[in-house]
Amino acid sequence: MSSADLPSPNRRNALWLIYQFVLQNLFQFWLRYRARGVQHIPPTGGGLILANHQSFLDPMLVGLPLKRPISYVARDSLFRVPIIGWILRHTYVMPINRDAASPAMLRDAIRRIDHGFLVGVFPEGTRTHNGEVGPFKPGFISLIRRARTTVYPVGIAGAHLALPRHAWFLKLKKVRIVFGTPLTYAELEPLLEKGCEQQLVEFIRKRVCICQDEAEAWRCEKGGGKQKDELRH
Repeated sequence: MSSADLPSPNRRNALWLIYQFVLQNLFQFWLRYRARGVQHIPPTGGGLILANHQSFLDPMLVGLPLKRPISYVARDSLFRVPIIGWILRHTYVMPINRDAASPAMLRDAIRRIDHGFLVGVFPEGTRTHNGEVGPFKPGFISLIRRARTTVYPVGIAGAHLALPRHAWFLKLKKVRIVFGTPLTYAELEPLLEKGCEQQLVEFIRKRVCICQDEAEAWRCEKGGGKQKDELRH
């Protein structure tokens, strides 16, 4: 399948624009949502966004301050849920079987990166229980190797408190997002060439942890943490 059937990777569709407007107002009011480091994400070009996973809010929290869409990977079972499935299909999401990631899904993700999309993955594979970053599953390494792509580490803090497991309603908690310094393929290639996949997984996990630690420290700052590098969208 060619990339001709894919939408533009540089601008969001009408559904996402409406979605973004509503969430922007909701999250800024209810969660006192802030993000920084957005300048690390270029306006064009493919890449792999890797973030820690705290709640069902995470895809929205990471994508909200960007002016371009993120094509996330989500459980295929969610696509069968009424309304949710329709939204996922119209917001650039790719289905994946968590027990057995198919070669077709991998090819689709690579095709999207080559087309210029940001592809978003939560390498922990499941939401945290306590806010800490868990072990990373190594599946994303194949994406880096085959797409020869830049990795953008992202840290999320406070989302597990705002929408804990089994909760149905948002709690009044501060949420912060930090976009870290990108990791180019040239930086990651030496470990790939040496076959040090697990070492590479831990290296990238540490970079995500640094972002998460910064986001958590920012979230806990007295007075809301208003600083020069704070970005609001």
